[in-house]
Amino acid sequence: MSERPGLRERKKAKTRALIQKEALRLFREQGYAATTVEQIAEAAEVAPSTVFRYFQTKEDLVLVDQLPSVLDALRAAPPELNPVQAVRVAVLQTLEAQTPEERADSVEREKLMLTVPELWAASLENIRGVITTLRDELAAREGRDAGDPEIRNVTGAIVGVMWALWFDWAKDPSKEIAAEFDKALAHLDSGLPISRKDQRPG
Repeated sequence: MSERPGLRERKKAKTRALIQKEALRLFREQGYAATTVEQIAEAAEVAPSTVFRYFQTKEDLVLVDQLPSVLDALRAAPPELNPVQAVRVAVLQTLEAQTPEERADSVEREKLMLTVPELWAASLENIRGVITTLRDELAAREGRDAGDPEIRNVTGAIVGVMWALWFDWAKDPSKEIAAEFDKALAHLDSGLPISRKDQRPG
């Protein structure tokens, strides 16, 4: 009897996660440039061809795309929410579903992307893809064309706030990232007001 598709998918996900975990460990211990795909494959007890089956390039071992999880939550968000509110709900659900180990891995990947030139170049292309995908999803939610300037603007504002916070988190992992994202997107939703120094509490 053949395996159920669900079981096969779980095995694939487990193998993918193991390969990436070992890759991040080796990058941390001996540096990104000094680590080869062959070493990663040996550590994960798979063939190099298996590594490339799950990750087309070495850079992809770091550039994990969590956007699919966010998009699933975004599509399930109540239709009465505006784009910023819907993304706020979706991001919080995705972050709160992560384990402490997954969050630690996220910090590790962010640090690598900020410090390794090859990864920074690749991450810029990844960001472009995120912006395009999020714009299309928000346009669909609002029944608007993806080229609508208002959809473009709100997408850019959301992505800008999120990436700025993500970079801060990579520098200071002690930040409670879910709470920080919640505050940042709430600030965006309120119109980005800036309090004068003499108006700040304390």
